[in-house]
Amino acid sequence: MAQSQNSFSLLDTHQLEQLKLPKVAIVHTEWNDKIVRELVNGCEGIIHRFTGDIIENMAVPGCFELPFACRHLWERYKDKDEKPEAIIAFGAVIRGGTPHFDYVCQAVTDGILQLNLVLPIPVIFGVLTLDNEDQAWERLGGAHGHKGEEAAVTALKMIRLCRGNR
Repeated sequence: MAQSQNSFSLLDTHQLEQLKLPKVAIVHTEWNDKIVRELVNGCEGIIHRFTGDIIENMAVPGCFELPFACRHLWERYKDKDEKPEAIIAFGAVIRGGTPHFDYVCQAVTDGILQLNLVLPIPVIFGVLTLDNEDQAWERLGGAHGHKGEEAAVTALKMIRLCRGNR
């Protein structure tokens, strides 16, 4: 199983210290809220550490709604002076006894992929797909790092890339 500490370049943030006032929007689910709240908290800590601004923090019922909400958010902001430079989508899907898990995971993955191909800003995939709740906590500060923090670092790196600072 992949562990974030094995990806040192992912965790390298020294180039982000020169990033000026990045603007991020967060779209998160209400479903599995204890897990998702921790993802968002980790993300917010990193964004604020790099003097970023979270211009919107939007909640939707579940993961299936994330792609629509991300697109809707972009449509609301695209003509404004202050718009997000990246959107981070957070959710958690835990496998149950029916195929519902597979359908939701595939739909949200495809939806976020499509957004990345059509929107002019990156949409970061911060959805945990889990067999059980214990796996969530392994990814929220355990052996697999903190996926909320990693999503924030990814968003900041993509903002830097889009600004032309490679």
